[in-house]
Amino acid sequence: MEPAWRQQGKGRGRVRGRGQTQPDADANRSQRERGAQQPVRLDSGPCPQIGRGVTSSRGPEPPPKRELSNQSKFEEIRKANQAKAQRLADSQFSSSDEDDEEGDEEQNGKRVKIVASTFTSYTHQTGGDATDLERTRQYLNEAFQSGAITCLICIASVKRNQAVWSCSGCYCIFHISCIQKWAKDSVFLVSSVTDEDFGTKEHPWPCPKCRCEYKPQQTPRRYYCYCGKVQDPPFDPWLLPHSCGQVCDREYKPACGHRCLLLCHPGPCPPCPKMVSVTCLCKKATPVPRRCSAKAWSCQQRCGRVLPCGQHPCQDSCHAGDCDPCPRISIQRCVCGGEVSERLCVSVRTLGSVRACPCGKYKCSLPCTEEVPTCGDTCDRDLDCGLHTCSMRCHRGACETCRQEVEKQCRCGRYTRRMPCHREYLCESKCAKTRGCQRHQCKRKCCPGNCPPCDLNCGRTLGCRNHKCPSVCHQGSCYPCPETVEVKCQCGSTALMVPCGRERSTKPPRCKELCRTPPTCHHPVREGHRCHPGACPPCRLPCQRALGACGHACPAPCHDEVMVKTADRAQLAGPWEQPSEPAFVCKALPCPPCLVPIPTACLGKHEVSPVPCHARGPFSCGRPCGGPWPAGTTPAAASATESPRPTGRATRSRLGRSARGMVRLKCHCKITTLFIECLKLTTTDEDSRRLLGSCNNQCPKQLTCGHRCREICHPGDCVETCNQKVKLKCPCKRIKKEYPCSKVRQDQPSVACDEVCRELQKKALEIKEAEEKALLEEERKKQQVELEAFEKRQKGRRKKGRRTAEVEAEQSAWQKYKKFLMVPVCGALLAVATFYLLQTS
Repeated sequence: MEPAWRQQGKGRGRVRGRGQTQPDADANRSQRERGAQQPVRLDSGPCPQIGRGVTSSRGPEPPPKRELSNQSKFEEIRKANQAKAQRLADSQFSSSDEDDEEGDEEQNGKRVKIVASTFTSYTHQTGGDATDLERTRQYLNEAFQSGAITCLICIASVKRNQAVWSCSGCYCIFHISCIQKWAKDSVFLVSSVTDEDFGTKEHPWPCPKCRCEYKPQQTPRRYYCYCGKVQDPPFDPWLLPHSCGQVCDREYKPACGHRCLLLCHPGPCPPCPKMVSVTCLCKKATPVPRRCSAKAWSCQQRCGRVLPCGQHPCQDSCHAGDCDPCPRISIQRCVCGGEVSERLCVSVRTLGSVRACPCGKYKCSLPCTEEVPTCGDTCDRDLDCGLHTCSMRCHRGACETCRQEVEKQCRCGRYTRRMPCHREYLCESKCAKTRGCQRHQCKRKCCPGNCPPCDLNCGRTLGCRNHKCPSVCHQGSCYPCPETVEVKCQCGSTALMVPCGRERSTKPPRCKELCRTPPTCHHPVREGHRCHPGACPPCRLPCQRALGACGHACPAPCHDEVMVKTADRAQLAGPWEQPSEPAFVCKALPCPPCLVPIPTACLGKHEVSPVPCHARGPFSCGRPCGGPWPAGTTPAAASATESPRPTGRATRSRLGRSARGMVRLKCHCKITTLFIECLKLTTTDEDSRRLLGSCNNQCPKQLTCGHRCREICHPGDCVETCNQKVKLKCPCKRIKKEYPCSKVRQDQPSVACDEVCRELQKKALEIKEAEEKALLEEERKKQQVELEAFEKRQKGRRKKGRRTAEVEAEQSAWQKYKKFLMVPVCGALLAVATFYLLQTS
């Protein structure tokens, strides 16, 4: 089957055989504007078949210059390739800088070739407007280059992994955070200036570049790819930045029923490259295959459609849209039918009607073709302010703005001023109310009280503790952080997506890979186990190190890292302190003694038994020796010099067993029970016996100073030389020094106060004296106030009680001398009474 462009050429050849070709739309439009039937000659065009054999009513035009054939194009490409190869061969002795420049040029050339090959099907045989195609090519070239796209709001480069938004009008790319702030600020500025009641109207916001308007609901909230299918497209170095990698599948503009077949791309979609079979504009020619984006074509035949006059057909060549007005002249009759004249067919028959002047006060009957004259009276139409009327004479068109001066009150109602009626009065006072966020002041000029919502950023730290709230300042708690974080396993091969902030409490995901942590012991390879968080488990492989001089391998499990409880503990200051928990230290333990059995003979050479490698050597089997006595020694002498030993087989057996057995005894500190071989205990010297009887723990005995003995378990009394640190303080408790306990007990040192201490004591004494003086002064003032109050209360009672005071003074004198007066008087009365009684008796 032949390619589409050959089929298209054949179809056009058949049309050309009938003497018709396709004209250029712009040339045809200019031809109709000139009103002449002139032929249009197309010497070149996007398709080589367009413009051949153009004919007109005046006769055929000479054919245009023939374009290069396929063979000539092939020869040009071959010569260009040979020249490039020769240039590369000659440049082998060039410098490194020139090579780098040529490499960059070659890379740019490859990128251009890739984009050019992508649009091959669009650029050949298009025959239409390629403006959108060039714009798409430009946006692709900028997107391929890192940092080539610049955000027009923040004037910074748009990185490949940043969230962006693309305008649907000019396809300019912005940071999504920048365009959100732009939209918010634009709506706020327009509302604060134009709205008397802020927030009641929805004002659109414009694109920073093309000024294409968007509704407030169209403010971008999420980050989408170019085609809008995928939200938050992941960054892929093998894809175009901000692209999802899927087919665009957007409808072409203008809509033709087809969809874009490119991968998700920036900029406008290119013209539709589909091949469709369409007829000409006048629907008379046979359908031919053409690109869908340039499917409108003219067959250059006469249109023939009936013009709006209803009498004549259209004489123009095949064209798009409505036909031009009829240019012919016809005989027409007036409205009353009294006159007949020749007029253009496009002229409208005039009809009389009753119409009013512009102000509506004067009415007259005039033909439709004549304008009603002005009446000369005052216009008196209501102006836009709704309060005044137009004071000009009757005029056509809209009335002017009201310029009458009135007393106007500002929007907030604080001030008034005389000014033109059409102007709005806004004072300079700023609103001090708090906005709805309850955090910031309004500070809006001449605010009527309906403060707009806060336009500042919230900026509070979100619950994740990693990001700040990007929303507008608001009340209540912020929304959770929208970001996500990867929680990876120890090796990083398995990841889990969690909300930002939960990575601290989320356990790492389970991983099926083997742990890659290198071993910390002497083994070259760690025991195989799966990836895990935290420290690796202890090594369980055999040690296999050589044990001392014997050369045997250690069969115990690896003991390079063993948690051992530390013996050192801090000295308790007193019974009120609680002992701390035992601390553990990771350290390497020595290899255990070698337990490989070694065949060893007894002392008397009676038998051979297996003995552990670390204790190999002659041993006693418990049997009678049977060997010869030493020279000069007899059994009798030996028995005389030695203590009588028991005889008999049973006794000798018991002695042999006890010599090989374990002896239980207490250590020197009498706390730990030790088990020691009887043979070692009886055959060692005094120093070795002292070491065998020690439990290797700190001595629990208490010295006379009250501190614990610091030596290891030992026999006898403890050494009274105590080196424990003791803190001594000066009399004012400011200076502290440490001394060994033994030195404190012997020398009894003391810490004296220095000049600083004396200054502090002096200041403290002065402060104390000042406080006492202040207390005394305060007490004196308090008593003075009480005395004055008492005297004030007693001042009004002095005159009233003056007589009473004099009487009380006299009575006090009688009471003072009545004892001396009453004694003789009473004696005399008693004598008279006695005398009277004696007389009467």
